[in-house]
Amino acid sequence: MGEIMTKIGVIGGSGLYDIEGIKIEKKLAIKTPFGNPSEKFTIGTLGGKEVVFLPRHDSAHATNPSMINYRANIYGMKQLGVDRIISVSACGSLKKELKPLDFVVPMQFVDRTNQARKHTFFDDGITVHIAFAYPVCSELANIVAGAARESNVTLHFGGTYLNMEGPQFSTQAESNLYRSWGMDIIGMTNMVEARLAREAEICYMTLAAVTDYDCWHETETQVSMDTIIDNLNKNIGNAKKILKRALLNVNGDRKCSCGDALKDAIVTNPKLIKKDVKKRLNLLIGKYVK
Repeated sequence: MGEIMTKIGVIGGSGLYDIEGIKIEKKLAIKTPFGNPSEKFTIGTLGGKEVVFLPRHDSAHATNPSMINYRANIYGMKQLGVDRIISVSACGSLKKELKPLDFVVPMQFVDRTNQARKHTFFDDGITVHIAFAYPVCSELANIVAGAARESNVTLHFGGTYLNMEGPQFSTQAESNLYRSWGMDIIGMTNMVEARLAREAEICYMTLAAVTDYDCWHETETQVSMDTIIDNLNKNIGNAKKILKRALLNVNGDRKCSCGDALKDAIVTNPKLIKKDVKKRLNLLIGKYVK
């Protein structure tokens, strides 16, 4: 085994609970200032890279999208030294050309969640405004897209992921509204992950597996979990192939700006930030606030 040069995080969605080819070394329970992550982190190696895996809904899929502790999940990745996260998710298609069993690498997000999801680490005693015009790390997205093309799957690069609340699926009126806005795919989880990853200065991208046409399509059957799971099972092998290639293609040096996202983003005067806040957030702000 070669020298470990980087740590890559993988967050698995519905149907993805392990990664092909990884030598698992341990499972680790992490405590964070924001509570408990979804489950123990699985830590292993692949081609000299250390890989940290977490199923976002837990391995029993007992946590619905609105109730996931996203902050603990991303903070846990940061605690373990992860600097890149590949998020794998099931999604519905809002366009005919994005067919079930295709993959999509979206580059934009629109948020339609309406419950009390915690979207920031900085909600108590400190104000931080990160730039978020481009929520996806293009460097990491291109690596994963290249791995998908090498795996001979149908991949669509770009487009917008509409993050709905859930856990219910869309009404037909909602689905058609999102289509009229020009949205490409719809899911329930990735927007808040992208926000928190940027605040943690971690590169983030989504590999979205299309499972259905939501409920707008005139001839396709209405979306159901049976349809979603059936299509996920058909495509899970491809997802694992893509992940394996992508993980091997990630190198140790980041050339993007994700690693400096907090630079000039902290508004609160450091002298006025309370000691307990500095201590709780030291992992995130320590290099900027002494």
